[in-house]
Amino acid sequence: MSDIFGKFDPKSGKRSSGDPLSDLAEATRLTGLGRLEEATALIQRTLTGRSGSQTPTPHRHGAAEPSPALRVREVVETVVRGIAPVLKGLGHRQPAPAPERGGGNAGGPGAFLPRSHAVAAGSRDYKLFVPSSPQAPAPLVVMLHGCTQNPDDFAAGTGMNVLAERLGLFVAYPAQSRSAHPQKCWKWYDPSDQSRESGEPAIIAGITRAIMEAYPIDPARVYIAGMSAGGAAALNIAHAYPDLYAAVGVHSGLAAGCARDLGSALMAMQVGAPGLGTGPNFGAPVANKRIPTIVFHGMEDNTVSVRNADQILAQAEAAGLTASAERFEGASDRFGGHPFTRTRFTDRQGRVVVEDWRIRGAGHAWSGGKPEGSYTDPEGPDASRAMLDFFAEHTLAKSH
Repeated sequence: MSDIFGKFDPKSGKRSSGDPLSDLAEATRLTGLGRLEEATALIQRTLTGRSGSQTPTPHRHGAAEPSPALRVREVVETVVRGIAPVLKGLGHRQPAPAPERGGGNAGGPGAFLPRSHAVAAGSRDYKLFVPSSPQAPAPLVVMLHGCTQNPDDFAAGTGMNVLAERLGLFVAYPAQSRSAHPQKCWKWYDPSDQSRESGEPAIIAGITRAIMEAYPIDPARVYIAGMSAGGAAALNIAHAYPDLYAAVGVHSGLAAGCARDLGSALMAMQVGAPGLGTGPNFGAPVANKRIPTIVFHGMEDNTVSVRNADQILAQAEAAGLTASAERFEGASDRFGGHPFTRTRFTDRQGRVVVEDWRIRGAGHAWSGGKPEGSYTDPEGPDASRAMLDFFAEHTLAKSH
């Protein structure tokens, strides 16, 4: 999420955010990948404001100028050492390199298939997990990854395909393209990507419908979930298409329509969206119905403030429901090791329609995830299992 402010220059093919901290964070990531020339060029553009990389490195009078390779390494390592404590304090964590293919279903049964789909709003690639013995008809879960991730990485980190094979359900993983965003973030903060039949919501809905047409999917049991930027996008899409998705899962995300541009996005990430819900025209169109919602958020998340989880609950009108909180202080076979509080909100019929998980000691990472993926916290509780349990309780009412 911290990379949503990256700007891409189509002429130079380079990324620069205009924000020195974000640029230096990206330089750190490039250094970790061994891409020293790119890291140095980004640092030089950040510090000089120039688009080129011709700024010489200062050296002592009379001393021989170091070789280009040595100068590259010295510049990068100096800057990285200087900003590492800052990045740590802000909660940035370097993700494991994301596998480009095969990582999401390594060693498991079922099929993990590459696909692509295009609609009038645009096209995206995606991966589809097809279980070896699907239910008839089967549920479908659409999973939206976070920034810098891809479908294989997200599938590996969440472990969702393993659970899907066991339960006989389909899982789709749309992939954000670098041409749409240089850090592969879903553009949850852009008004053109928040509304029905517009931008990314239209593309994701199109992928969902295409899978429903091609496979024996139960139209009453289609769900959407996401992490970070993907979680915010999932809420936008669920609110834009309440007739398509029966429930939504949000991990470390933000409320639907909580930002209208990059400035308000940064504000929302840091302290929550000011004035959310106070204006009749604020944010993305919200359905005239309560959308079953499950929320996961780490209490130590320094990338997306936990206040955003409160705003998601407010948007789900949790205040009008009966709340029942359970606190878990130790490890358990079912939920995992981190202490957490789970609050269930029930309607007048006694159905749990909103569920809130707050995990103490957890940061900006998928709770209970696998170390094979990036941005995961293997200590739990298991967000993937909890979301599927929640989804199983909700079906979309048939239209008349």
